[in-house]
Amino acid sequence: MRDVLPVLGRWYAAGVPFGLATVVQVSRSAPRDPGAAMAVGPDEEVVGSVSGGCVEGAVFELAQEVAAGGEARLETFGYSDEDAFAVGLTCGGEITLLVRAVTAEGDPAFGAVAGSVAAGEPVTVATVADGPAPRGAALAVWPDRTLGTLGARGLDAAVTADARGELALGATGLRHYGPEGQRREDSVSVFLQSFAPPPRMLVFGAIDYAAAVARIGDFLGYRVTVCDARPVFATPRRFAEGVEVVAEWPHRYLRDTVTDERTVICVLTHDPKFDVPLLTEALRRPAAYIGAMGSRRTHADRAERLAEAGLTERELSRLRSPVGLDLGARTPEEVAVSVAAEIVALRWGGSGAPLTATEGAVHPYRSS
Repeated sequence: MRDVLPVLGRWYAAGVPFGLATVVQVSRSAPRDPGAAMAVGPDEEVVGSVSGGCVEGAVFELAQEVAAGGEARLETFGYSDEDAFAVGLTCGGEITLLVRAVTAEGDPAFGAVAGSVAAGEPVTVATVADGPAPRGAALAVWPDRTLGTLGARGLDAAVTADARGELALGATGLRHYGPEGQRREDSVSVFLQSFAPPPRMLVFGAIDYAAAVARIGDFLGYRVTVCDARPVFATPRRFAEGVEVVAEWPHRYLRDTVTDERTVICVLTHDPKFDVPLLTEALRRPAAYIGAMGSRRTHADRAERLAEAGLTERELSRLRSPVGLDLGARTPEEVAVSVAAEIVALRWGGSGAPLTATEGAVHPYRSS
């Protein structure tokens, strides 16, 4: 949804109704996660994807129908091996889609949500998916305000409280309530989609490898900062547009920077005078991934220096070094792919093994 919002925001600002299909629930080997979206706008223009191509044709027709004035729909698509021409998922999974029309009259909060996401302001959108409440009704929840309604004051209050909790976690998924927001009932299904600011990638060491890692980090949706103590190397012209470049001692910059459980830290300096104080700071703060470049000999020496600096075995166990997966990478771009692959595998619990050597679902179910 975050990827298609710029286009949807333009349609919305132009006053053009469009049909929006959002994945609200998945099971088994579904190809996309909850929150994936596809929209059909003016002149049959399509943006986004909900299944990677399996059911998009059917969703296109549904989105056109609701955009033309039809009621919001909740549709489930699964695997069918009885009819080769049936609409379904070839991966064997199942997805449930909420398909609704978006108009200025029906969804007064949509434009504000698109603006907040573009500005990096956190917001959660709650949408009624099923039950005795107006299907497709939307409520936008910011940390300090709300806009819209789900049709009942009690339901709005309960969902607002939950939405703010989900926003703090960056979580997305279905929640269930009674018609007035009762916690012990589950007749109303509400889809909560959180738009937290993009996670950060901090790359230390302004070398060629850093430029490649920064590019792939930006491609993966991270807000990327490259930091190096040497001003001659820490220059914006050496890096992709949109990458922040800072000339500062790495450990000092990190000490004054907020990190969280989604932050990725890549240390590519492989120089003890930078590495040891930087990793001493990094390994004692929240982060999803902390990787350091260097040979096995460099890593052993670095680990010994960090232990002498007072880091515990538990803290040292967080360090991914040598950085990246074993792909046989040589060039900066290949090394960046190796690093990105390790980050993705760690995030989703992947093995890093070739899929031909694994068994079970290719896209195993992942809870929100």
